[in-house]
Amino acid sequence: MAEATFQKSTVREYFESIVVAVILALFVRTFVFQAFKIPTGSMKPNLLVGDHLLVNKFIFAPTASSLERAILPMRSIERGDIVVFKFPEEPDRDFIKRVIGLPGDTLELKNQTIHINGMPLIEPYAHYLFPPVAEGQADSFDLRRKYGPVTVPAGHYFMMGDNRDDSQDSRFWGFLPASYVKGRALFIYWSFDTPDDGSAPRSFLGVRWDRLLHQIH
Repeated sequence: MAEATFQKSTVREYFESIVVAVILALFVRTFVFQAFKIPTGSMKPNLLVGDHLLVNKFIFAPTASSLERAILPMRSIERGDIVVFKFPEEPDRDFIKRVIGLPGDTLELKNQTIHINGMPLIEPYAHYLFPPVAEGQADSFDLRRKYGPVTVPAGHYFMMGDNRDDSQDSRFWGFLPASYVKGRALFIYWSFDTPDDGSAPRSFLGVRWDRLLHQIH
């Protein structure tokens, strides 16, 4: 009888360990980190199709007290953050863009320069497929060259892709509600040289080894 009791206890310990591991994994997946794969070239050349990212879902979480804000690695969203969010027009889809306009900002795009509250924004990360046009020659209907001025409402953000001439961003679908933000992109944990059409990588030799563990800025 003693041996049978020991066997049952061992099985129960294994079962409990597995349950705890699953619960922890679900907690981390739900509240702390999320994996995300870059599906389009809207963030080129900083993020490429086939990059697999780890997203910090904890950093922008609300805090109930000043003590929590002091001891936990949390902060508010800042201009320049690259974040994953629910696409406002299709909340079941996840998008990734860079935060350009903060609540209360007056934003205007003039040719290839973003102006925030009347001051030009320095953007070393921005990439353009086409050269700027002559002063005053920008097509008023071309949102890639001329947009605004608009004021970002409270509780919203203005998002743009780094690949400015090939990005479906706030210029086309409007402001992003803060409640749709899922987290900040941390680093690339895996990267495949994926064809632009979104099909499977050509071979294992397509691994971009130089991009692994690359921190995202």
